[in-house]
Amino acid sequence: MSDADARPPAADPAGRRPSLVLPTRGLARVPTLAALLDDHALVSRPQADSAAVLAWGRKPSADRAEAVAARAGLPLWRVEDAFLRSLAPGAAGGPLGLLVDDLGVYYDASAPSRLETCILAEAPEGAPARAAALQAAWCAGRVSKYNQARELPPPVAGGHVLLVDQTAGDASIRCGLAGPASFARMLEAALDEHPGRPLLLKLHPEVVSGRKRGHFEAGLTPGQAARVHLVTADVHAPALLEAAEAVYTVTSQMGFEGLLWGKPVRTFGMPFYAGWGLTQDELAAPARRAPRPLHRLLHAALVELARYVDPETGMRCPPERLLDWLALQRRMRERFAPELHAIGFSRWKKPIVRAFLGGSTVRFAGPRAPLPAGGTVAVWGRRPLPARGGPPGRVLRLEDGFLRSVGLGADLVRPLSWVVDELGLYYDATQPSALEKLLAGQVFDEALRERARRLRERIVGMGLTKYNVGAGAWQRPPGARQVVLVPGQVESDASLAWGAPGLRSNLALLRAAREAAPEAHLVYKPHPDVVARLRRPGADEHLAASFCDEVVVDCPMHRLLDAVDEVHVLTSLAGFEALLRGRKVVTHGQPFYAGWGLTEDRLPPARRGRRLSLDELVAGALILYPSYVSLTTGCFTTPERILDELQAWRSQGAARMPWWRRGLRALLRLLKRA
Repeated sequence: MSDADARPPAADPAGRRPSLVLPTRGLARVPTLAALLDDHALVSRPQADSAAVLAWGRKPSADRAEAVAARAGLPLWRVEDAFLRSLAPGAAGGPLGLLVDDLGVYYDASAPSRLETCILAEAPEGAPARAAALQAAWCAGRVSKYNQARELPPPVAGGHVLLVDQTAGDASIRCGLAGPASFARMLEAALDEHPGRPLLLKLHPEVVSGRKRGHFEAGLTPGQAARVHLVTADVHAPALLEAAEAVYTVTSQMGFEGLLWGKPVRTFGMPFYAGWGLTQDELAAPARRAPRPLHRLLHAALVELARYVDPETGMRCPPERLLDWLALQRRMRERFAPELHAIGFSRWKKPIVRAFLGGSTVRFAGPRAPLPAGGTVAVWGRRPLPARGGPPGRVLRLEDGFLRSVGLGADLVRPLSWVVDELGLYYDATQPSALEKLLAGQVFDEALRERARRLRERIVGMGLTKYNVGAGAWQRPPGARQVVLVPGQVESDASLAWGAPGLRSNLALLRAAREAAPEAHLVYKPHPDVVARLRRPGADEHLAASFCDEVVVDCPMHRLLDAVDEVHVLTSLAGFEALLRGRKVVTHGQPFYAGWGLTEDRLPPARRGRRLSLDELVAGALILYPSYVSLTTGCFTTPERILDELQAWRSQGAARMPWWRRGLRALLRLLKRA
């Protein structure tokens, strides 16, 4: 039943796949089911080529599936959520991991299951090493079955014993040969067996919310309450498991995760991970089970029985890929305080702020709202903080990243990349930023440099830049020995106010470039916001043609950069994009990429002096510093995935402005003038 490595779908010589019958509407509505079962066609009624009827575990709806299978003379396969399921529980988006069992169901200890068969079978080649790598990645990524909750430190210092409650009536309890009395016995045993140790009793989140009942509604006796700390918050499991000295469960999956964390696990039912000699079990194991090493359990449960779907591509993937994606969500969602105060954001930016600060609850307030004393505040760019209230505990400054979109921010095109900076901002050369600190002190190992090299080569090969606009063609003048490009900027832009202590106008930059290269063919490209009339042109910028050989308006930036020899900039990102393509870059301001030995700097930044390779600069600026949010999932992603999405976005004709965006641009022009 395993297909965790995304083997191609089984098909007959004509390319047809056998079908699976989904007899209930609930199953048919699971959005990821078709991808997870891509080696079969999904149908609502038995057909001549049907391989089996599907049921969801041992839910009441499974009775209908059993009846359909019996009438049709077909096998019954039971599916359940995998042990690595998704970011959040519930039906939203569907499971990203699925267990498919043609014998039984993994949590039913009263009968054989396919998982038991896998554990007892001889391990596939390489299974021990792969299981060990998955175990290490699981703990390093701090993942669990569900991954939306925040981590909180345990309520007691030092080690503790972790006890896990479950919802009353859960099928895994009954099928795990346990009942309500098992939970009372679990608590009594933990108190007796660890007399000097505090106990944490984790209640199920649905019990805390009041949606379901647990097994401790009657409360604790005064003697129990003196030693037992109730964990009533929806806390992510790894923080509790990491500090635990032992884990006590009835049939909860947290016992399995305790084994992944290398903890002693005591069971009071017969869950799927008990009876293999890996846990201390209150109940006798079924005769079918026999001692097995941990790697056999892990490989069978996470690889052999489970199927996974990549949330970004919608295609089958191995567990390592889903684990990496969930680990990224965990890491990004834990960066900031649980509650943030966002000051002065426009209505259209609010959902984007929530996405890029995912994992925290964002409270929005107007630009004149008082600052919350000691709170974490988010503002756009270098906007000043309100004078009233505060002082805040932390200030997060948000700005566009360097691989942003297909279209202009001034056109209200949604970004795929933002930066969140606690020290300053990358374009503010008057003080350190998180990017500057990173570039000055980061240890760039070989793996990171290699990743940056591959990313850089893909960007160049795909012709991607920050905005990816323009459709015109341009050719290098025949016979020109030297061609110099001068990218224009919006002269009211904050990057000039904070990063250009000398020249600050486009005409001044053109004159400086001409002075530096009097014989060159000088090309000036106005900023696309100015071309779109969404920003005002600079002082006397209409005279630019008098100071250069050619003004190029609509050609995409990457085509110009591929064809010129040298680029002169104030603080424009085009200088960084030119470095990616191996061009000589002369800076007349102090952009983030100046001062690291890669550019010729007319005003070298005094704080910078470390010599970086190009790939180290790329690693800092494109991998470690920005945040990326996928258009596909709305979740955090990697710069590599963003390249795929930008390419798909551009190929769909997004650069050709639809009628409604042309109308929006006209409205924005009117508002700018007003």
